[in-house]
Amino acid sequence: MGTARIPTGLTQSSRTRGGIGESTLRPDGTLKVTGEFAYGSDLWHEDMLWGFTLRSPYAHARILSIDVSEALATAGVYAVLTHDDLPAATRYGLEIQDTPVLADGVARYHGEPVALVAADHPETARRAAAKIKVGYEELPVVTGESSALGPDAPVLHPGRDDHHAPHVPHPNIVHRQPVRRGDVAAARARADVVVTGSYEVGMQDQAFLGPESGLAVPAEDGGVDLYVATQWLHADLRQIAPVLGLPEEKVRMTLSGVGGAFGGREDLSMQAHACLLALRTGRPVKIVYNRFESFFGHVHRHPATLHYEHGATRDGRLTHLACRIVLDGGAYASSSPAVVGNAASLAAGPYVVDAVDIEALALYTNNPPCGAMRGFGAVQACFAYEAQMDKLAAALGLDPVEFRQRNAMAQGAVMPTGQVVDAPAPVAELLRRVKALPPPPERQWESAGGAPDVRSLPGGLSNTTHGEGVVRGVGYAVGIKNVGFSEGFDDYSTARVRLEAAGGQPVATVHTAMAEVGQGGITVHAQIARTELGVTQVTIAPADTRVGSAGSTSASRQTYVTGGAVRHACRAVREQVLERGRARFGTYHPAWATAELLLEDGKVVTDAGEVLADLAEILDDGAVDVELEWRHRPTEPFDLATGQGNGHVQYSFAAHRAVVEVDTELGLVKVVELACAQDVGKAMNPLAVIGQIQGGSTQGLGLAVMEEIVVGADGRVRNPSFTDYLIPTVLDTPSMPVDILELADAHAPYGLRGAGEAPTLSSTPAVVAAIRAATGLALARVPVRPEHLTGT
Repeated sequence: MGTARIPTGLTQSSRTRGGIGESTLRPDGTLKVTGEFAYGSDLWHEDMLWGFTLRSPYAHARILSIDVSEALATAGVYAVLTHDDLPAATRYGLEIQDTPVLADGVARYHGEPVALVAADHPETARRAAAKIKVGYEELPVVTGESSALGPDAPVLHPGRDDHHAPHVPHPNIVHRQPVRRGDVAAARARADVVVTGSYEVGMQDQAFLGPESGLAVPAEDGGVDLYVATQWLHADLRQIAPVLGLPEEKVRMTLSGVGGAFGGREDLSMQAHACLLALRTGRPVKIVYNRFESFFGHVHRHPATLHYEHGATRDGRLTHLACRIVLDGGAYASSSPAVVGNAASLAAGPYVVDAVDIEALALYTNNPPCGAMRGFGAVQACFAYEAQMDKLAAALGLDPVEFRQRNAMAQGAVMPTGQVVDAPAPVAELLRRVKALPPPPERQWESAGGAPDVRSLPGGLSNTTHGEGVVRGVGYAVGIKNVGFSEGFDDYSTARVRLEAAGGQPVATVHTAMAEVGQGGITVHAQIARTELGVTQVTIAPADTRVGSAGSTSASRQTYVTGGAVRHACRAVREQVLERGRARFGTYHPAWATAELLLEDGKVVTDAGEVLADLAEILDDGAVDVELEWRHRPTEPFDLATGQGNGHVQYSFAAHRAVVEVDTELGLVKVVELACAQDVGKAMNPLAVIGQIQGGSTQGLGLAVMEEIVVGADGRVRNPSFTDYLIPTVLDTPSMPVDILELADAHAPYGLRGAGEAPTLSSTPAVVAAIRAATGLALARVPVRPEHLTGT
C-alpha cells in the first residue's frame, strides 16, 4: 500500500492519442501482410496426430454398412470413428439440434461427414479414409420447392420436435414468417401502376482464404483444450461439450488466428471431430481442411427465389407490397430461422409502404446446408426490391433516384413490422450523396498513344476486346440491414478490463471472447480503452472461454455490443481508480470532490484540463480488475401470424452507384466504379470503416457477376475449388469512392452504427441495375453470366 502525497507540478493535460475516431493502425496488420501472422492452420504440437474426414459422395443416401477394418489396419492409423463410436450427444446445432456429428444412417447432402481418421501423417489419414468401405443406397433427392413440398416429397427430418415445427405447414419447411400490415387489396385498387417480378439469387460462398482448422489437446483432467478458428467460442462450447459427454468447464477453448469468416465459421465444422479423436487417442489432433473440403465443411448463403408485387400512384408514392421469399436452407437448419426473420422483416427495404403482405420461409432440401453469410437474408431481399424500384420508376417516367427518395424512410418511419425507426435513417441523403459523387471518366481504356489499356476493358488481361461493342451503364441501389441479434435473443457481451502500473506506467489489459476474424475488433477495443482510461499502453488478451461470452462476430454487432461491454468495464475501472484517488488525495485538492474528473494521457484531470495525479501513482496500491456483462436495449419476437413486433435493435443504411461497361457481343462486364455512401453513426476508426465498406462492396460485386456454388440436379456440388468458383481479384475490383456520414444513434455506444454488412446489400443490385442500363435486358438472376447477356 503506497502512502498519500500531494501531487505537485500541476499542468494542463493533452488528450490521449490513439482513441476512438482516429485511424490507428491494426496491431495484427503488419504481421498479416508480411506473412508472419500465425493462423489456425499453422498450429503445431510436437506429438500431434492428423485428422481427416470421410464424406458422403451422395446428396441423399441410406448408409447400409461401414467397414473400417482395412483403414484401422493401416500403419500409422490410431483411430477410426463412425456414428456408432460417439460417446454422448450425436447431434448439434445453433438453433435446432438437427445436425449429426457423423451421419446417423442417412447422408442428407453431398459432403456430409461419415467417418473420422486419426493418423501420424496427413497423407496417411487420407489414404486410410479412402480404404473405408461404405455401403450406400441412394434415395430420392429434394432440391427445391416443388420436390420439398410436393405430395410425394420425402420428409428429410421425420419426427421433428423443434420449437418451429408446430408453426410450419410442412415438415420440410424449417421456419416460416409472414409480415402483414394494412389492407393490401384496398391499396392495390388505389395504385395507378402495379409491377411484378420474379427473381433468383444463387448460392454464394463466404470464400474466406484461411481454411477451417483447429488443434485439440487432451488434458490430464480428462478434458480437452481446443485451439480453433471460429466466430463464436461460447456457442461452439455449448454444442461441443454435450457431444464429448463433458461438462463445459472441461472443454477449454482458445481462438487461433482466423483467416476470414463472413458467417461461414458460425457453425461447427471440425471442432467436435478433432476433440473426439484427441480424447479417443490420448494425443493432440490437428485438422486442417484443404480447399475442396472447405467448400463442404461450412454453410453458404441461402439461394432464393423471390416473387414481388409493388404498386404506386402517379405522383410516385408506393401503395403496397406483396411478396413471397423462398430460401433454400439445405439439409440442416443452421441459422435458417433467423435468416427467415431478417428476410421477412426487411423485405420492403428502406421505404415507407403502409400495406404489406410478406411471406418468407426456408426449406429443408438435400442441397448443401446454408446459414450465416454477410447480409443474412437482407441481401436476397435487397436484390428483388431494388429491381422493383427501377421497374416502378421506369413505368412512371421518373428518375430512379428521385423515385427512391420520394419513398425513402426517415427517422420516425414505421417498419412493416410496426417498429418505429427511432434513430437517424438518412436514406434520401445517402442517395443524394452517392449520386453527387463525380463520375469516372469515359473510355478509360484509351491511352495517349492510341493503344488500348486492356486492363480497363471488359475481359481485362484476356485481351478479348479493344473497345468495340462496349457500352456504359449506371445503376443505383440502397439497402437496409439490422444490427445485432434480433427477435428477443439475449444479445449480450462480456469484457474484463484490468488497469495496473508496470514500469512506472499505467497499462490496461482488455480480455474478451470476441473472435477477431479480420474486422478489426481488437483495434477498436484498444481505442476504447485509451479513450476511457487515458492510457496509451493497452494489451489485448487472447480470446478464450476463461472470460464470459462475447457473442458471435456477426450481425455487425461486435463494435456495438462487445465494444459496449469494453466501455462499460472501462468506466467501472475508472470509477474505482477515482475513488482511490479521492481517498488518497481528496483532502489536498478540492477538485477531487467538486470537479468532473477524467483520465487522460496517464493522469487524472479535471474537465478543465488541470492535472490532479498520475495514474501510476494511484495504481501502486494494486491493479483494478473488473469483469462485466453489457446488453443493448431488448428486442422481442415477431408475431408468428402477423410479423408485428420490435424485432431489431438498430438499422444501418448504405447506397451505391455502380458504373459498368459491357461488351454486348461477348457478354463480358467490367465494373468501372462502385461508389458508396453510408451512415456509420460514429466512425470509430475511419480507415477501418472504409475498409469494411469496400470489402462488403466487393463481396456484393462478386455475387452480382461471378460467385455461385453450382449444385446439380442430383444435389452434388459441381465447382468446389477456387479454379471453378470465381471470386473477385484485385483486377476485378474497381475504384470505390466512399462518403461516410456520421449521424449518431443515441441508443448506441458513442452513437455508432454497425457498418460491416450494409454495403454487401446494395452493391449487388446497383451493379445489376447498371448492366440493365447498358444492355436494356431485364436481368432477374444473380450472378449475371455472359450467356445472360448474349442469349447463347
